[in-house]
Amino acid sequence: MQKPDLVIVGAGPAGMAAANQAAELGLKVCILDEQSNPGGQIYRDVDRVAPIRGDALGADYTYGTRLTDKLHHANIVHMSGATVWAIEKGFCVSYTQNGRGAQIIADHILLATGALERPMPIPGWTLPGVMTAGAGQILLKQSGVVAQNAVLVGSGPLLYLIACQMLRAGSAPKALIETQTGADTRAALRHLPRALQGWPYLVKGLKMLAAIRRAGVPRYQGTASVSITGTDHVEAVHFMHKGRTKSISCDTVFMHHGVVPNTQAARSLGIAHHWHNAQQAFVPKLDEWGHSDFAGVFIAGDSAGIGGAKTAEAYGKLTALKIAEMTGRLTVGERDRKASPIQRSLSHELAARPFLDTAYPPFNAALTPSDNTLICRCEEVTAGDIRRYTKLGCTGPNQAKAFGRAGMGPCQGRYCGLTVTTLIAKETGQSPDTTGYYRIRPPLKPVTLGEIAAMDITTDESPQ
Repeated sequence: MQKPDLVIVGAGPAGMAAANQAAELGLKVCILDEQSNPGGQIYRDVDRVAPIRGDALGADYTYGTRLTDKLHHANIVHMSGATVWAIEKGFCVSYTQNGRGAQIIADHILLATGALERPMPIPGWTLPGVMTAGAGQILLKQSGVVAQNAVLVGSGPLLYLIACQMLRAGSAPKALIETQTGADTRAALRHLPRALQGWPYLVKGLKMLAAIRRAGVPRYQGTASVSITGTDHVEAVHFMHKGRTKSISCDTVFMHHGVVPNTQAARSLGIAHHWHNAQQAFVPKLDEWGHSDFAGVFIAGDSAGIGGAKTAEAYGKLTALKIAEMTGRLTVGERDRKASPIQRSLSHELAARPFLDTAYPPFNAALTPSDNTLICRCEEVTAGDIRRYTKLGCTGPNQAKAFGRAGMGPCQGRYCGLTVTTLIAKETGQSPDTTGYYRIRPPLKPVTLGEIAAMDITTDESPQ
């Protein structure tokens, strides 16, 4: 295959939709996908799993096969198990596949790297048996493993979805311990008129809540002082609810209080970002087509701002139309005509987002944890350490690396970065934008000397 017109990093809904749209318009596309099968997190391993566990996971999950089917196109090369660890100017992308490094050059790059679950550092969150709700979904999707004696903690519709999936799989959660409050719900009501434009999402949420209620799963809303205890594994969750201390014994805790854009690859290129206050996270600065301030680099899907799978799919298509126009496959008029129905559907897809962001905010006690709570698990840095660094003159996350190695472990700050920014901003009185984020440099993911030594340094063609 000749040098591709477009390299896409990630094969979730945005990456798959963009690949198909671009291929249909005559562009040569190469997808570098870290997973062994396409689908991303939301449609993880959907081709294999849908026939055997589709009933438990639901129609929203099995919908992903419509996107994976479209990857079988002569203009698309899908490189599975390919971990991208560097993107350089001139669009030379370095990656590892099957224990061997390789590189590819393209005219345009689309970053469709998706989202990360927001870390929820509360007392006891590092105990064995405590994991994110997304990790629980991975167990169910890929392996058919359903946690027994499990409690769900946090806020957001994903908790309801996972609870319903567990119910359909035959293992109801013991309880939902929810951190959103009545005040959050009341504040969200001002967004309800617009949210009604996206009424299918609201109806879907009401149906999930009804199913949870019919199953008799207790819901504790507006909880505070949430902590997890145990010796060598999780044994119980403790919390305050309506002024009373409660405890629920369990073997597994699934935590979730939102997802945030995975911006590591974009930041490694120096793409500008800004703080999204409603989502309490940094998002890249993009135009309406997903084009960044780094010419030729596009970003789509949840890595551009949290919107969900259908929104990601739509934005993926829009970026492909813009790239097709830039490469002469479409005129501006043709691009706009094809984009018009996609943009109309986007309006409906995004209608409920302000309501959801307001009704289900992140758990404040986990955004600014207590001093003895670990926030950087890789380097064992606590929230108190970060506060102490600010008193010694630390004003940003990059300085925090020098003070105590926060963000310098294997995850390279993916899971502590926002917490470090929030803590420093609060302590110094700066805005998150002023405080900033870690400076990201390659390698984006761990790579061995052996993989580099085995690298094929030919970069004028994509992999055969």
